[in-house]
Amino acid sequence: MTQYRSFDSPAAATHPALGQLYNLITGDEDARVCKDIPPESCDDQPRNFFAYLSANTLNKVADELSSSKLVLPWMFGALGAPAALAGFLVPIRESGVLLPQMAVAAYVRRMPRRQPVWLLGGLLTALALFGMAGSAMLLDGAAAGWSVIAMLIVFSLARGLCSVSAKDVLGKTVSKSRRGRLMGWSAGVGGVLTLALGIGLTGIPLEQAGREIFALMLFGAGLLWLVALVLFAGIREQPGATGGGGNAFQVALDNLRLLRDDPPFRQFVFGRTSMLAVALAPPFYVLLAHQSAAGDLAGLGMLVIASGLAAAISSPVWGALGDRSSKTVMALGAAGAGVLGIAVSAAAYTAQPWLAHGWVHAVIFMLLTIMHSGVRLGRKVYLVDMSTEQTRAAYVAVSNSVIGVMMLLGGLIGLLADRFGVVAVIALLGVWSLLSSAGALRLPEVSEG
Repeated sequence: MTQYRSFDSPAAATHPALGQLYNLITGDEDARVCKDIPPESCDDQPRNFFAYLSANTLNKVADELSSSKLVLPWMFGALGAPAALAGFLVPIRESGVLLPQMAVAAYVRRMPRRQPVWLLGGLLTALALFGMAGSAMLLDGAAAGWSVIAMLIVFSLARGLCSVSAKDVLGKTVSKSRRGRLMGWSAGVGGVLTLALGIGLTGIPLEQAGREIFALMLFGAGLLWLVALVLFAGIREQPGATGGGGNAFQVALDNLRLLRDDPPFRQFVFGRTSMLAVALAPPFYVLLAHQSAAGDLAGLGMLVIASGLAAAISSPVWGALGDRSSKTVMALGAAGAGVLGIAVSAAAYTAQPWLAHGWVHAVIFMLLTIMHSGVRLGRKVYLVDMSTEQTRAAYVAVSNSVIGVMMLLGGLIGLLADRFGVVAVIALLGVWSLLSSAGALRLPEVSEG
């Protein structure tokens, strides 16, 4: 049920500028809307909106500073860590966040407030990053590699705590039809800061930089998480929606039955799984850039710039569209990635000369990142909007756990690159993305923009 609260109440009057900025960002029309959250949270929306926005933005910058796709592999090479260990970085980072969440969700359901779960996860994340920074500074070779892997496991499990609780806190404190804007602005501001980071890195010859640069980046990421902890602690979450708590394993089994008994949820999970094609594609585009442009895109700063610029350009737009129709955002992102994959593979097969330029691959990577950003934001908003206070934690846990398993299996697609070449994999993922776009359009509409 939609409610309306004036932000002239005593709770909001203490920060009138915050309320005005909230109205400016979310739009003057219907700015006092209060949908699908406890009535007691209505007056706290401006405060909660910006606390969540600020903490989430810092998290995104910290993720870039400690990226398992870019920064940690570069660091492994600089420290002489075994290449075999580098192959575990991305699977541990992604699956370690997703797979344990069914068990964690059961304990979350017992808690009237989910905010402390996020704070615990954030603290452990910061400590893991400080441990990585120490490893970068003090260790070499296999010892450095194994130490970072151990810290990455802690990091990933801690991020799992944050992930399973963050959406629940968002759903309890920020109104429906405002969540997409929050996520969009968070990703957009984070993208601008990431862009600045990438520009700074391009001025550093990383092949000559010592271990200090990596230790500094990881230590800085840990500090950002500590600041985010303070900001997230400022969210005023009302207690409630504790149904479903119980034995973790039993609740996990009960939650898995949602895939059988809840057709709309099952359809969403199937659609999200099919969209893994977009998430699996970036490494193959980078490999193609190395082959076609003699490694012009190999610089860490160039990759970070492309990623940050893509987020800054697209995320606010995706966020606004997501409040209108999150399934359409998913479909557009997947379709764009599909068209891009087919076009790039066709150009590579026909040996188009423009593929020899490094800046072309930078633009291609930026476009792919824009599409991936749309898919990620769309499915996050869709999941929050389709769920209720009673089902949200279970939905998040089950869908993330299924995706964690499928992501590990999807990694096997790299074997096809060895057999048939990188271009063939890009073409396959392009067709796969187009098919997933069609599936997204068949999802039921859950947005109320």
